[in-house]
Amino acid sequence: MKKGIFLLVLFSIICGTILAQDAGVQKKDPVGKWKFEAPTAPEGYKTGTMVFGITEGKYTAGAIFTNFDYKFPGEKVKYANDSVSFVINLEGEAIKVLLKMEDPGKINGKAVYSEGTVPLVLTKIP
Repeated sequence: MKKGIFLLVLFSIICGTILAQDAGVQKKDPVGKWKFEAPTAPEGYKTGTMVFGITEGKYTAGAIFTNFDYKFPGEKVKYANDSVSFVINLEGEAIKVLLKMEDPGKINGKAVYSEGTVPLVLTKIP
C-alpha cells in the first residue's frame, strides 16, 4: 500500500514538472503583423509591414512597403521548424524571402534576388 502511494506521488510530481515546463515555453508562430527593416534594400523597399495568416489550413504571407498602399502577396508560402519562406514579385522580379523565428517576437532572415541578398529583421507588432 505504501509503495503504491509513493509511486502515485512520484508520478504526480513528474507530471507536474513536465506540465510546468511546457506552460513556460511560448510557441513560435508567425501569424500576425510584423514591422520589417531591410537597411540595404533599394530605396522604397527598406521598411514596411509583413503580414502572416492562415487561410484554409495553409499559411499566407504578404508585404506592405512604407511608401505603398498595396499589399504584395507572397506565393509558395511554407512554414516548418520555425522557418518561413515565400516568394514575392516586385517590379517583375521574383524575390525569395527566407526567415527564421528567433523568439516569439523576432524574426531574422534575408531576401534573395538577382542583384544579391538583403538582410531582414522583423519585430512583432502587438
